Amino acid sequence: MDTMDTDAGHLQQQLGYFSTYSFESIRRHAVDVTLDPDTAHPWLILSDDKKQMYRTDIYQDLPDNPERFTYYLVVLGKEGFSSGRFYYEVQVEKKTRWTIGVVRESVNRKDWIMLSPDDGYWTVILYDGVYKAATVPPVNLPLREKPKKVGVFVDYEEGQVSFFNVEARCLIYSFTGCIFKDKLYPYFNPYHNEGGKNSAPLVICPVNITD
Repeated sequence: MDTMDTDAGHLQQQLGYFSTYSFESIRRHAVDVTLDPDTAHPWLILSDDKKQMYRTDIYQDLPDNPERFTYYLVVLGKEGFSSGRFYYEVQVEKKTRWTIGVVRESVNRKDWIMLSPDDGYWTVILYDGVYKAATVPPVNLPLREKPKKVGVFVDYEEGQVSFFNVEARCLIYSFTGCIFKDKLYPYFNPYHNEGGKNSAPLVICPVNITD
């Protein structure tokens, strides 16, 4: 069995958790996520409404407070969650690289780390056309359709972090059996512009459950 067959089988097994959930019911847990400028890397520009982020060409002279990411091009959502279920959606259209998901409050914000649940990161990555779940080792995600909008759903008590292709109404990947102790924060990395190929912003979208 090749790697893609193994990955596809792993994804199929995850669907069992959602047998009692519809995608519409998951979207009813939508929360209003805004970006926290105190966490934003100095190369990132945030929109006035704190819903969009992109990499600027001008390094900003910002205070190196403990909350700020200074190694990776990262910004977090302003509100953290320590119980219950929550869901949000991110427009990723026209981008060639991104990482989104959730992280625990206590993650290392100043140095190189390996994105993994063991280090407090539950994320999915697009990198030059390849989608991966940030596990160790990473899991390739053989997606049939390229998502324009990704939904992120967390069930804190059940230890689940799941990602969806919003338009296709299908599961991309689910981290299961997680043990959460800290607050969890929405996580966004729009990556470098790559000569204009990846200059589109990541956009936090309003969730319309009637869509």
